[in-house]
Amino acid sequence: MHNIDLILTLVGGFSAALVLGFITHKLGLSPIVGYLIAGIAVGPQTPGFVANREMADQLAEIGVVLLMFGVGLQFHFKELLAVRRIAIPGAIVQSAVATGLGALVAHAFGWSWAAGFIFGLAIAVASTVVLTRVLVDNNELHTPTGHIAIGWLVMEDLFTVFALVMLPAIFGENAQQNLVMSFAVAGIKIVALVLVTIVGGGFIIPRFLTYIAHTGSRELFTLAILATALGIAVSSTLLFGVSMALGAFLAGMVVGRSDFSLRAANEALPMRDAFAVLFFVSVGMLFNFNSLLDNPLLVIVTVAIIVVGKPLAAFLIIVAMKYPVRVALAVSAALAQIGEFSFILAVLGEKLKILPPQAANILMAAAIITITMNPLIFRSAAPLEKWLRRFAIFRSILRFAEPADMQSALETGVDPDKREAIVIGYGPVGRTVARLLAANGFTPMVIDLNLKTARELKKRNLPVVYGDASHAEILKKAGGETADILILSSSSITGGKEIIREAKAMNPKIRILARTAYLREIHDLRAAGADAVFAGEGEVALSITEYIMAAFGATPEQIERERERVHTKLFGAGEET
Repeated sequence: MHNIDLILTLVGGFSAALVLGFITHKLGLSPIVGYLIAGIAVGPQTPGFVANREMADQLAEIGVVLLMFGVGLQFHFKELLAVRRIAIPGAIVQSAVATGLGALVAHAFGWSWAAGFIFGLAIAVASTVVLTRVLVDNNELHTPTGHIAIGWLVMEDLFTVFALVMLPAIFGENAQQNLVMSFAVAGIKIVALVLVTIVGGGFIIPRFLTYIAHTGSRELFTLAILATALGIAVSSTLLFGVSMALGAFLAGMVVGRSDFSLRAANEALPMRDAFAVLFFVSVGMLFNFNSLLDNPLLVIVTVAIIVVGKPLAAFLIIVAMKYPVRVALAVSAALAQIGEFSFILAVLGEKLKILPPQAANILMAAAIITITMNPLIFRSAAPLEKWLRRFAIFRSILRFAEPADMQSALETGVDPDKREAIVIGYGPVGRTVARLLAANGFTPMVIDLNLKTARELKKRNLPVVYGDASHAEILKKAGGETADILILSSSSITGGKEIIREAKAMNPKIRILARTAYLREIHDLRAAGADAVFAGEGEVALSITEYIMAAFGATPEQIERERERVHTKLFGAGEET
């Protein structure tokens, strides 16, 4: 009977998640919304099939462990250190503000301070899945906005991991009566686990995975990754008395530092995604309509904290630390949602008998609403900035807030006898282009939104303007009114069409070269005024064609003719394939 219940729970949960996840994806929403609704559909509050809640919870535990393993696998100290100046203090202050607001609101509705604290923690942390999805969909993942948002979220995740470890130590059945002693005991256990896992595991796990990899069996390698994640997670609870989540996170960090990080992500973590779906389904099964109807005001206030309070705190912090307003708005908007960690904290709070039953309903309703709204909120960041800049008082605030690097155009002179070029973006392509331009009679002026890059260039006495090239004043400071050529060197530059139109309006004679990742974007960039567009897809196709022809004996003339034909077809008219 139990076997049938297990199979029915798996089939019912996965099927409902598939259908509703597909529908929400087609609607342009996060599939997480569909998974939560699927949990409601197979839960006891709706008619029809009812999944076994106990079994769903047990399977969801595996999902939590693998989810935390994935976070550890993708956690890199180098990436965090690159944005530590903003991500660490920003995440600390914003999390404290959101936690405090949540605790105050919950207490005002009659909850205990302990329940309010956990509730505040739950609404303070954003969803990694949702944030990454939004950044990817808007081509912002590998921009300064994406780097700051990811670093910020990593810090939030670390705070949550710490909370998951400390809460049982403080509020659990075996918690010490002395709070200081509780922290001390928990701290010793955590340090012991970290040392054993990072030091001991760092020596053993890579060698173990190397031995398994030499077998050439993909199945054995996948099993080895899963056994490592689950084994360390369970051991962390049985041997050190801390949460499985922390053990899984540390296991992910160890594997992530090895040569097998990419393979582990590609082969083993699809299992994580499957079990993570069951986690969201199990949370959805907690939903109770009646409990929600009893607290509509608390839902509204909670959503307000998530979409107004959290973003406003993040915005003020980022602007105060002298980052561009556009970056501040975009990062703030990306954080205006809650997700998987919020539910993990809620489940833990219920197990510790601290959170009231309606807490899960409040958080679920808030998650569905904010996850649904988040893509729209993120896309409104750029239009909101343009609208705000129309007001003199806002421009005055910006002159105070934005860094001197952005207010003073450049600190190095431009040789008037040389032709002028503007290079937007100083990544690998931008560096190469700027170097070649300088070697061939041009004075390249760089515009970059990465403050660290701008300051490094100024230290080397290279012409640079720090700021967003889509703003007319930034283009003017870079010499847009007199420049001979402008190059958009990155395929991920936000607002490429707006930059081109602004530059052409400012200087009709300027030649503009643009880079894009996709052939389908060529037509729009040309229509905006670009003189030439280079698409990554097309260049790769050309390179592959040349290699194949050369490998099969084609002459240089034949290769050149084919290259010209393919190049004309792909780029000549700016048409899509």
